[in-house]
Amino acid sequence: MMQTEKVSLVQDVQTTYLSATSCRDENMLLYKVALTQIPLVGAVTARTLISYCGGVEAVFQARKRELCKIPGIGEAIADQILQQHALVAAEKELAFLEQHGIKALFYLDKDYPQRLKPHRDSPIMLYYKGEANLNADRIVAIVGTRTPSPAGLTTCEQIVEELQPYGALIISGLAYGIDVCAHRKCLEIHTSTVAALGHGLDRIYPSSHRHIATRMIQQQGGLLTEYPSGTLPDREHFPMRNRIIAGLSDAIIVVESGLSGGSIITAKMANAYNKDVFAIPGRVNDRTSQGCNHLIKTNQAHLMENVADLAYIMRWEETSQGKVVQPPLFAELNAQEEIIVNLLRQHREMHMDALTFECALSQSQMASLLLNLEFKGLVRALPGKRYMPVH
Repeated sequence: MMQTEKVSLVQDVQTTYLSATSCRDENMLLYKVALTQIPLVGAVTARTLISYCGGVEAVFQARKRELCKIPGIGEAIADQILQQHALVAAEKELAFLEQHGIKALFYLDKDYPQRLKPHRDSPIMLYYKGEANLNADRIVAIVGTRTPSPAGLTTCEQIVEELQPYGALIISGLAYGIDVCAHRKCLEIHTSTVAALGHGLDRIYPSSHRHIATRMIQQQGGLLTEYPSGTLPDREHFPMRNRIIAGLSDAIIVVESGLSGGSIITAKMANAYNKDVFAIPGRVNDRTSQGCNHLIKTNQAHLMENVADLAYIMRWEETSQGKVVQPPLFAELNAQEEIIVNLLRQHREMHMDALTFECALSQSQMASLLLNLEFKGLVRALPGKRYMPVH
């Protein structure tokens, strides 16, 4: 065989292989999206289905008898899976994603936010339009009332400005009030910001914030949701949206809030995820300060007057030439550090959020322990907030 014929044959084989691989990936994405389209199947149930069936595709290939044996899966859900309506809806969704340049992030994918993975109630699928790194070294959520005081808006803007030297990605919910104030200030000073939404990406709610959302995408930010296109901004979706904000962040700042509402829900979720919560105190008679004061009084949040307070608790220093600098800590090995080393030796490599979950610690506590272990030469930091044992 002549050399040119050999080259042509190799190219044909490579083209065939790449085509087949692309086809398999597309089919798998179809099943992943379809799983989110099954009525009555939420994040926990979806994980159960995948675990028992042995894979996403296997869920749609299982028999009714097999599906009904799975805990929590009755005849109603089994029938919904077997009718294949979800696959038809998924095909339409894939066309929408491709048309609008939207990424589908499945919870088993490497690009899925690592901070969300340890939490069983995290969305199994996220739809994302933007360029901001959802696995950034530092992510801070800023939340608050939809009807802030002028002082609250000023405080919010000041916090965003003071966070800029720390290189943190800012996340909020694009709602009226504190949320959009945080996003707008980020755009003004060119800080990356992401909005977690309670509806599909075929719309923006409230519609008056569409120009803000557009600029966020243009300025290396992004829009994130667990809901497929066509999902309306119904009231029950926003508490679910709040768990994404809480889970995706290292620290959550409540600027102003009443005793109830989305900000308080987010703070409580963050505490359940072992995240650090900060609240701006206010006068005892101010309605918009009641929630913050209560969080502080009941030890559900750190009292925060400025970003220096957050940086001290989180043990953050300002970034220098794009590299995060941490201060040296204490030198004695303790029981918690021994547990971390043993976990790393057992798994060989773990993400910081997985370690935080396993040890039931806060992000700031885990950061301190890992840094101390690095200084002792027992742990090595890897890209993407992953760690491995040195020995």
